[in-house]
Amino acid sequence: MNIGVLGTGVVGQTIGSKLVQLGHNVMMGSRDEANPRAVIWTKQEGRNASFGSYADAAAFGEIIFNCTLGSASLSALQMAGAENMKGKILIDTSNPLDYANEIWTLTVCNTDSLGEQIQRAFPDTRVVKSLNTMNCDVMVDPNKLLERTSVFVSGNSADAKATVTKILHDWFEWRSIIDLGDITTSRGVEMYVVLWRNLRHATSSHRFNIKVVRS
Repeated sequence: MNIGVLGTGVVGQTIGSKLVQLGHNVMMGSRDEANPRAVIWTKQEGRNASFGSYADAAAFGEIIFNCTLGSASLSALQMAGAENMKGKILIDTSNPLDYANEIWTLTVCNTDSLGEQIQRAFPDTRVVKSLNTMNCDVMVDPNKLLERTSVFVSGNSADAKATVTKILHDWFEWRSIIDLGDITTSRGVEMYVVLWRNLRHATSSHRFNIKVVRS
């Protein structure tokens, strides 16, 4: 499958590398189509990896991962182009975080979410919020944790969520996948990330996740 990954940071590179290892063709998109990190990543990953602009990657991908910083996501997606994403699934891993101070805050919460903002801005794209509640190495390999934990999906399209659920299960080996509901449920998972930051400091580790225990 051809997959577009928007963003050249650690999240984008980790997801992109996993997808290449699984045999998919991955184009990493950035603001500058010759972004140095994307160029280096492509050389490291070999013939199934390529790089280009946000628009190039969005047009290339049958499915698109948004791995950009939350503060830049809407701008990046505008550059990717609505026509290039029309009808496609966009897996949104971003969080609306303000990193300006040691104590993280959210730029949007309570009555809105970044996931909702993206869906409103691109109504013809099927946005599914997922993988935003954990560190990137856990995203693509939940078996690094000692116990089975959960990943969540939020989105308005049942078909899109079913496809993303299959990707999470078959490609990334997630076994506990919880459908939270429509895109408004992005609010909860985005707000959790502030607690994730506190837990990272308290446990001196980034390798942990949520486990939902039922009676």
